[in-house]
Amino acid sequence: MTHDLVTSLSPLLTAEAAAEAHASGAEPGDLEQAVWLRLLERLEADGPPSDPHRWLRRAVRTEARRTRRTTRHERPYATEPAGAAEHDPEQLALAAARHRALRDAVRRLPGRCPRLMEALLSQRDLTYREIAGELGISQGSLGPERSRCLGCLRRLLAPEVAAR
Repeated sequence: MTHDLVTSLSPLLTAEAAAEAHASGAEPGDLEQAVWLRLLERLEADGPPSDPHRWLRRAVRTEARRTRRTTRHERPYATEPAGAAEHDPEQLALAAARHRALRDAVRRLPGRCPRLMEALLSQRDLTYREIAGELGISQGSLGPERSRCLGCLRRLLAPEVAAR
Protein backbone atom coordinates (compact mmCIF):
# COMPACT_ATOMS: atom_id res chain seq x y z
CA MET A 1 0.00 0.00 0.00
CA THR A 2 2.72 2.49 1.02
CA HIS A 3 4.83 1.62 -2.04
CA ASP A 4 1.84 2.20 -4.36
CA LEU A 5 1.11 5.53 -2.66
CA VAL A 6 4.73 6.67 -3.02
CA THR A 7 4.85 5.56 -6.66
CA SER A 8 1.62 7.35 -7.55
CA LEU A 9 2.56 10.59 -5.71
CA SER A 10 6.18 10.82 -6.85
CA PRO A 11 5.64 12.66 -10.20
CA LEU A 12 3.15 15.07 -8.61
CA LEU A 13 5.50 15.82 -5.72
CA THR A 14 8.40 16.45 -8.11
CA ALA A 15 6.30 18.92 -10.12
CA GLU A 16 4.83 20.68 -7.08
CA ALA A 17 8.21 21.01 -5.35
CA ALA A 18 9.79 22.42 -8.51
CA ALA A 19 6.95 24.96 -8.81
CA GLU A 20 7.18 26.12 -5.18
CA ALA A 21 10.95 25.94 -4.68
CA HIS A 22 11.94 29.16 -6.44
CA ALA A 23 9.50 31.35 -4.50
CA SER A 24 10.47 29.81 -1.18
CA GLY A 25 14.23 29.98 -1.74
CA ALA A 26 14.56 26.23 -1.22
CA GLU A 27 15.91 23.49 -3.40
CA PRO A 28 13.19 21.31 -4.95
CA GLY A 29 14.87 18.19 -3.57
CA ASP A 30 14.79 19.64 -0.05
CA LEU A 31 11.06 20.32 -0.33
CA GLU A 32 10.45 16.82 -1.67
CA GLN A 33 12.41 15.27 1.17
CA ALA A 34 10.51 17.29 3.78
CA VAL A 35 7.14 16.29 2.30
CA TRP A 36 8.12 12.62 2.11
CA LEU A 37 9.06 12.79 5.77
CA ARG A 38 5.73 14.41 6.65
CA LEU A 39 3.92 11.70 4.68
CA LEU A 40 5.76 8.93 6.54
CA GLU A 41 4.93 10.58 9.86
CA ARG A 42 1.30 10.89 8.76
CA LEU A 43 1.14 7.25 7.68
CA GLU A 44 2.52 6.10 11.01
CA ALA A 45 0.21 8.27 13.09
CA ASP A 46 -3.08 8.44 11.16
CA GLY A 47 -2.72 6.20 8.13
CA PRO A 48 -2.92 7.39 4.53
CA PRO A 49 -4.72 10.65 3.77
CA SER A 50 -8.21 10.34 2.33
CA ASP A 51 -7.27 12.47 -0.69
CA PRO A 52 -3.49 11.93 -1.14
CA HIS A 53 -3.09 14.32 -4.09
CA ARG A 54 -4.79 17.19 -2.26
CA TRP A 55 -2.83 16.42 0.93
CA LEU A 56 0.43 16.43 -1.03
CA ARG A 57 -0.23 19.82 -2.67
CA ARG A 58 -1.10 21.31 0.72
CA ALA A 59 2.00 19.75 2.33
CA VAL A 60 4.29 21.19 -0.37
CA ARG A 61 2.83 24.68 0.12
CA THR A 62 3.13 24.36 3.91
CA GLU A 63 6.79 23.32 3.66
CA ALA A 64 7.48 26.16 1.19
CA ARG A 65 5.96 28.71 3.62
CA ARG A 66 7.95 27.27 6.52
CA THR A 67 11.14 27.51 4.46
CA ARG A 68 10.38 31.13 3.50
CA ARG A 69 9.84 32.07 7.15
CA THR A 70 13.03 30.34 8.21
CA THR A 71 15.03 31.95 5.39
CA ARG A 72 13.69 35.38 6.30
CA HIS A 73 14.95 35.02 9.89
CA GLU A 74 18.25 33.26 9.26
CA ARG A 75 21.21 35.21 7.95
CA PRO A 76 24.63 33.77 7.16
CA TYR A 77 27.64 35.13 8.99
CA ALA A 78 29.55 37.72 7.00
CA THR A 79 32.71 36.11 8.32
CA GLU A 80 33.45 32.95 10.22
CA PRO A 81 32.40 33.13 13.88
CA ALA A 82 35.14 34.43 16.14
CA GLY A 83 37.55 31.67 17.00
CA ALA A 84 36.04 29.15 14.56
CA ALA A 85 39.21 28.93 12.49
CA GLU A 86 41.29 28.37 15.63
CA HIS A 87 39.40 25.16 16.39
CA ASP A 88 39.19 23.87 12.83
CA PRO A 89 41.06 20.52 12.74
CA GLU A 90 42.73 21.37 9.45
CA GLN A 91 44.00 24.72 10.77
CA LEU A 92 45.19 23.09 14.00
CA ALA A 93 47.11 20.45 12.02
CA LEU A 94 48.70 23.09 9.76
CA ALA A 95 49.69 25.25 12.74
CA ALA A 96 51.24 22.23 14.47
CA ALA A 97 53.21 21.40 11.31
CA ARG A 98 54.49 25.00 11.09
CA HIS A 99 55.55 24.93 14.75
CA ARG A 100 57.37 21.61 14.25
CA ALA A 101 59.19 22.97 11.19
CA LEU A 102 60.22 26.08 13.13
CA ARG A 103 61.44 24.07 16.15
CA ASP A 104 63.39 21.69 13.86
CA ALA A 105 65.03 24.63 12.11
CA VAL A 106 65.88 26.27 15.46
CA ARG A 107 67.63 23.05 16.59
CA ARG A 108 69.81 23.12 13.45
CA LEU A 109 71.08 26.67 14.10
CA PRO A 110 74.80 27.12 14.88
CA GLY A 111 76.39 28.11 18.22
CA ARG A 112 74.25 29.68 20.92
CA CYS A 113 71.40 30.39 18.52
CA PRO A 114 69.27 27.34 19.42
CA ARG A 115 69.26 28.27 23.11
CA LEU A 116 68.63 31.95 22.37
CA MET A 117 65.74 31.24 19.98
CA GLU A 118 64.21 28.70 22.39
CA ALA A 119 64.33 31.36 25.12
CA LEU A 120 62.70 33.91 22.80
CA LEU A 121 60.00 31.40 21.77
CA SER A 122 59.43 30.25 25.35
CA GLN A 123 55.89 30.11 26.74
CA ARG A 124 57.24 31.88 29.84
CA ASP A 125 57.58 35.16 27.85
CA LEU A 126 61.01 36.01 29.27
CA THR A 127 62.39 39.55 29.31
CA TYR A 128 65.74 40.37 27.66
CA ARG A 129 67.30 40.62 31.12
CA GLU A 130 66.06 37.10 32.03
CA ILE A 131 67.23 35.67 28.70
CA ALA A 132 70.66 37.29 29.06
CA GLY A 133 70.98 35.88 32.59
CA GLU A 134 69.87 32.43 31.45
CA LEU A 135 72.38 32.38 28.56
CA GLY A 136 75.21 34.02 30.51
CA ILE A 137 75.68 36.92 28.07
CA SER A 138 75.32 40.68 28.47
CA GLN A 139 71.94 42.19 27.81
CA GLY A 140 73.54 44.65 25.33
CA SER A 141 74.79 41.82 23.08
CA LEU A 142 71.42 40.08 23.03
CA GLY A 143 69.96 42.28 20.25
CA PRO A 144 72.82 41.80 17.76
CA GLU A 145 72.99 38.07 18.60
CA ARG A 146 69.24 37.77 18.05
CA SER A 147 69.53 39.51 14.66
CA ARG A 148 72.33 37.16 13.57
CA CYS A 149 70.33 34.09 14.69
CA LEU A 150 67.18 35.27 12.92
CA GLY A 151 69.22 35.74 9.72
CA CYS A 152 70.47 32.16 10.01
CA LEU A 153 66.94 30.95 10.69
CA ARG A 154 65.62 32.76 7.60
CA ARG A 155 68.27 31.11 5.44
CA LEU A 156 67.42 27.69 6.88
CA LEU A 157 63.69 28.14 6.35
CA ALA A 158 63.89 29.78 2.90
CA PRO A 159 64.09 26.48 0.96
CA GLU A 160 61.19 24.99 2.98
CA VAL A 161 59.00 28.06 2.47
CA ALA A 162 59.84 28.17 -1.26
CA ALA A 163 59.00 24.46 -1.63
CA ARG A 164 55.49 25.04 -0.26
